[in-house]
Amino acid sequence: MAVENDSSVTEFILMGLTERPELQLPLFFLFLLMYMVTVLGNLGLITLILLNSHLHTPMYFFLFNLSFTDLCYSSVFTPKMLINFTSRRNIISYRGCMTQLYFFCFFAISECYVLTSMAYDRYVAICNPLLYNVAMSPKVCSILILGSYLMAFSGATAHIGCMLRLTFCDENTINHYFCDILPLLQLSCTSTYANELVVFIVVGIDIIVPSVTIFVSYGFILSSIMCISSTEGRSKAFSTCSSHIIAVSLYFGSGAFVYLKPSSVGSMGEGKISSVFYTNVVPLMNPFIYSLRNKDVKLALRKTKSRRMF
Repeated sequence: MAVENDSSVTEFILMGLTERPELQLPLFFLFLLMYMVTVLGNLGLITLILLNSHLHTPMYFFLFNLSFTDLCYSSVFTPKMLINFTSRRNIISYRGCMTQLYFFCFFAISECYVLTSMAYDRYVAICNPLLYNVAMSPKVCSILILGSYLMAFSGATAHIGCMLRLTFCDENTINHYFCDILPLLQLSCTSTYANELVVFIVVGIDIIVPSVTIFVSYGFILSSIMCISSTEGRSKAFSTCSSHIIAVSLYFGSGAFVYLKPSSVGSMGEGKISSVFYTNVVPLMNPFIYSLRNKDVKLALRKTKSRRMF
């Protein structure tokens, strides 16, 4: 069976998160529970935002897109990961592997820029409240989200375009639980210099630019918070900012650790453990970070429940 890049490999074997048989079943139930909570949390938040008109604001427009991205993002690889925990031989086709890689890159990059848009929204709301309605008009919000998805499309296309030009000869065992860029590069029997350069440039841009933008925005936000005379107001603002900073740090930090370190540093096992944070933990945490302390979301939930009762 021939494939598009004349590679002799028509399927790959995924090694998974661990090779220890006694851990397969416990990990299956752990990640199944995490995935169910991720799907229910993000789907619930999406539904609440759609059904409640008082949540149709820029902040919740971005949160809607973040939840949508997290829902799709976690669904790209988690179902296959769960199947692999219960299978003796974890096989994925060449075409399936490339498809998984493309959508993983697309939604991972999307998340970077949606988080950046959310930080900018909070910056305008706190630092320039009088200009908020103008600066965060529906047109501006739509442009920010469209720009996020265009950056994701261009980045994912660059990665998959470079990957399709590689030839995979005999070795087809991927030392990972999904088709990621770096483990695939290790299997190629042709030069991967161009791929590594693209990884460094694209991932560098998609991690460094958003993270710097986010932290600069929050620097101005924290400066404005310090000027708030009310202790309760400062405490509330700090609480909201700290939650977002934790999520952003976990997502960008683990991503930078995997993709921006030299290939000779650390092991692929460390990369797999680190990738669990940005592929499974962050999509699980986001619905709770942005809803548990949010009075608007709690009000929307009560209204939705009362409408269902009557």
